Amino acid sequence: MVDFTENPAPPRFDEQRFGERIRTLRTARGLSLRELAGRLEISASALSQIERGKMRPSVTRLYQIMGELNVPMAAVFGPETSEPAAPDAFTTPMGEAPGPRWEPESDTGLGGVAVTRREEAATLELGHGVRYRRLTPGAVPGMNYFESVYPPGSYSSQNAEYVRHRGHEIGNVVSGVLTVDVGFDTYELHPGDSITYPSTTPHRISNQGKSDAVAIWLNLD
Repeated sequence: MVDFTENPAPPRFDEQRFGERIRTLRTARGLSLRELAGRLEISASALSQIERGKMRPSVTRLYQIMGELNVPMAAVFGPETSEPAAPDAFTTPMGEAPGPRWEPESDTGLGGVAVTRREEAATLELGHGVRYRRLTPGAVPGMNYFESVYPPGSYSSQNAEYVRHRGHEIGNVVSGVLTVDVGFDTYELHPGDSITYPSTTPHRISNQGKSDAVAIWLNLD
């Protein structure tokens, strides 16, 4: 059995580069610092610190920013772009999805055979050290299939808040223990346990244990 806890370290979150891209995308859309901050319900000072690389956003805040700018995650982590994206699976009008989003590629390999080696997989590390690794050789429209690693004490959202968004989620714990709160119910998942729930129900994911928790997730838009 593969030990998922021995993943190669993913690229660290680059606050400076992220901030510069956010500023570029914001100004390209004609949004003032104060206007975008108002949409995010944070102070203009806090947004300014993010844009200057002085503050690292949480996972939830990152997706909230991407949603307000109407761009996929690749607009920050991928190729340079300043064009607004058309509304699609990356926009979550009901809230920010806690999982990763990768921009669809022109050739996903779905028409034939595609292989991505472990060390080549797209990875993200955000927030409280939560790490994501895409498990498909290319982005698949309407679906995100990925591995998540939650360090002890980490949450899927800012300030341990509940989120909701469109779609459906299916998760399976590989190692460690994950706590999944869905609505008013709490589920403690151990290795081999699975869970599924509609993403429209307020939910959050956390690791209340003393070791990393690793899980495989399938998010359907």
